[in-house]
Amino acid sequence: MRKTKDFIGKIFLTDDSSTSRWHVIDDYFITILIVLNIIAMMLESIESHYLEYKVFYTAFDYFSVAVFSLEYLIRIWIADLMYPNLSKTKARIKYVFSFFGLIDLLAILPFYLPMFVKIDLRFLRMLRLLRIFRILKLARFIKSLQLLFTVFKEKKEELIITMFGSSLLLILSATLMYEIEHDIQPDKFGSIFHSIWWAVATLTTIGYGDVFPISGWGQFLAAITALFGIGLVAIPTGIISIGFVEQLQNKNTELSNSESEVEPKSVSHFEYCPYCGKKLPEHE
Repeated sequence: MRKTKDFIGKIFLTDDSSTSRWHVIDDYFITILIVLNIIAMMLESIESHYLEYKVFYTAFDYFSVAVFSLEYLIRIWIADLMYPNLSKTKARIKYVFSFFGLIDLLAILPFYLPMFVKIDLRFLRMLRLLRIFRILKLARFIKSLQLLFTVFKEKKEELIITMFGSSLLLILSATLMYEIEHDIQPDKFGSIFHSIWWAVATLTTIGYGDVFPISGWGQFLAAITALFGIGLVAIPTGIISIGFVEQLQNKNTELSNSESEVEPKSVSHFEYCPYCGKKLPEHE
């Protein structure tokens, strides 16, 4: 049993050093299946097309859920190989509540939930759309997505501070605009909540144009808000960009260090010249 678990662990556990052929096959198979699921979900949104091929899409969904469910159960079973410092029970609990564990659960939950909970058809339709979470499973198999999650994890404090500052400016702008424009445009700025839509569109520099101030003070506040919005959008972009650069530099440094540890073979170790083939003087 232990040998079986170790063999399955080599297949399912993601490790850059893994050279197992079965590990590579599993990665490609799951990745292709996830992509096909997303394509199928988008095609199902075409009502006439879905009704015509409903049997095929239903069978494909059953097959996908069976594969993802089996993968989820196997990962729970081999969780102690992921976290060797924990007991089997604690390792499995840690996996279930980990990021990838929750994503794996959300990928199959829309299929099983209607079996246990009575829901109306509208909510059932929304559950079908929740299959979009399956695309997040790609993060386990694509290294570039792993790098993206690493950047967000490393820069989470800076990003939280930026989001907090953006939220303060959003509420402040919406409140001030409500006070200025409420009496003039009660239909557009009927409450602070209505003003928040204007503030979001202005701070993100989108400016849909469906809601806008008409008073002088309102237009002045809108201009100031838009200028602040340019800076706020640039800050998280800069933070993420710096994070990417730092991660790439770290990877290059690790690669350079690993290469430097392997000392190249000195020419003096050769008896014959590797270029001309003549016997070297020290070996004559």
